[in-house]
Parts: sequence; structure tokens; C-alpha cells
Amino acid sequence: MSESRDPVEARADGERDLYEVSTWEPRSVLDNLSVFAYSAGVSGLRLLVVVLAFAILAAQFVLGGLGAVTDPIVGTFTLLSAVPALGLAAYVWYADVTSSEPLELLVGTFALGVLFAGFAGIVNTVVSVSLESLGLMFWFTQILYFLLVVGPVEETVKLLAVRLYAYRTSEFDAVVDGAVYGAMAGLGFATIENAIYIAGQTQGIADTFNLVLTGSGITAVRALAGPGHVIYSAFAGYYLGLAKFNRENAGPIVVKGLLIATLVHATYNTLSGFVPGVIASVTGIPWFVAFFGFIILYDGVFGLLLIRKISRYRRAYHEVTDEAPDGEGTDMTEFDG
Repeated sequence: MSESRDPVEARADGERDLYEVSTWEPRSVLDNLSVFAYSAGVSGLRLLVVVLAFAILAAQFVLGGLGAVTDPIVGTFTLLSAVPALGLAAYVWYADVTSSEPLELLVGTFALGVLFAGFAGIVNTVVSVSLESLGLMFWFTQILYFLLVVGPVEETVKLLAVRLYAYRTSEFDAVVDGAVYGAMAGLGFATIENAIYIAGQTQGIADTFNLVLTGSGITAVRALAGPGHVIYSAFAGYYLGLAKFNRENAGPIVVKGLLIATLVHATYNTLSGFVPGVIASVTGIPWFVAFFGFIILYDGVFGLLLIRKISRYRRAYHEVTDEAPDGEGTDMTEFDG
């Protein structure tokens, strides 16, 4: 879709000065002041979001028990819990057939994923506590809670971590880059979420043996849950990349990505609450084994779908770059599917 133009501009001979008639560019002092005020306001809003996220994280360390991760044992468990998610995010990065993404953008997106998790934590907690206080937290409302609150909120803040920084750079120059940065945001979110769970479960345990025993159990569970965040946000990130190169339909494309990520996320939260228990009771195998099997199957299915989507982009990239004349074919190809 071509950019729309005012009828005066469209019919002008190109020599007429149409400043503030149908065109505009900064000329006067007031014009430049307006440009500066707008840029400062947008930058200030971004900075405010980051500062608020830092404040929430600091409060979690001081008041919420997250400071326990500074203990060498708890900190080690937190790092170990992030290894599977890190491996998956590394694979998404490796599968990017275009130019390699700069380390500072990957780390920055990871850090924003860590920071913005606090926003989701506040919203989720407020809604959950409100439902419980009203006596409304039963199985049906819990499904709605996952579908209408947890999934959309968590996937939105992870996408915000991509949109606020990496998306705005020139290095974000391909659709598939969205999946890479989305995976890094998911890794950051999973890491801090794991840290909160591990710190909460081990809080107040002074005996080293019991600390290691309790910590190893919750670490194993969180290590299994972590890759899901990478998968969900990589899907949403891919569609954010698709939106960047299809600006006329950018809004619906972003919404589609968020809907996919939300549905997969909410379905996982719902099924993981009872499917492993059902499997364990029917087969007689330990709950943890059933949980492990469920996670591997669920994340495996959607992980393969994610890999398939990235592979489709990869094949198209090779096709257009191989068939294009010399010096051409470096433009990225976007897909919806």
C-alpha cells in the first residue's frame, strides 16, 4: 500500500512551497522545539518504564525475598534452572540465517526481559488475590485467569522488552530477528521467574543439606518450565518482525503473534496443573516423571512448530539469494503462516 497524500500535494508540480499547507518539516524555532519536545517525551517515557521496572526488581530483592539468590547455593540453582532455556534461545540465534545479532542487543533484551517480568508479577498477583478474596478462584475462572490475564500480560511485557530496544535499531533488519530477540526476552523472563520460585521455596532453610535437597527439586521443575517462555515469546517476536516489514498491517500482525503466544502459554498453564496428576494416577508412575513427560511432549510439539517456521524463512532466504542476480537478493522475505 502506497503512502496516502493530500490532494494538493498529489497534484502539485513539485516546485510549489506547501509548508503547513499539505506538507511539513521543521523550519522555525517552534517547529524544532516541537520536534525536541516530542523526542524528549518519548525517550522520557521509555526511561520511566525502565526506572519503574528497576524499582520493582529492587523491591523484590529487599522485601520479596529475591535477595536469597545472592546465596552461592541458591544462585547456582538459579543459573542451572536457566540452562535448558538458554540452550533453546541459543538454537534460535544459531538458526538465524541472516547477519548475526550484536551481543549488546541480545544482552540488553535479556536484561529488559528480566526487568519487565516485575510488571507481569504485579498484575498477576493483584488479579489472583482479588479472585481468591472474592471466592472466585475455581477451575473455570482459573482457566480464564490463565487465558485473559497471565498469558496476555506476560507475553506483552516480553514483547515490550523487544520493542523498546532491539526493534528500534538498524540491526533488527530481518523478520527472523524478531524470533531471536523474542527468545532472549523469554530467557530473561524465565530466569527471573525461576529465581523467584527457587528463592521462595528455599527461604528460611539454614541447613545446607536440606537447602540442597529442596533447591535441587524446585530447580529441576523450573528447568523444565523455562524453555516454554522462550518458545512463546519467540513466536510473538517473529510476528513483531513480520509487522516491522509490513507496516500497513502491523497492528493485526502483532496481535496475531500475541494471540498465538497467549493461547499456547495459557494452554500449558491449564494442562500442567492436572494432566501430570492424571497420568500418574492412571499409570502409577511418579508425578515428577509424568510432569517431565508432559513438558517434553508439549514443548516439543510447539518447539518443532517454531523451528519449522524459522526453517521456512531460512529456505526462502537461500532461494532468493541463490536465484537473484549478482549484487542483489539481500533483501529479507517476510511470511505469514
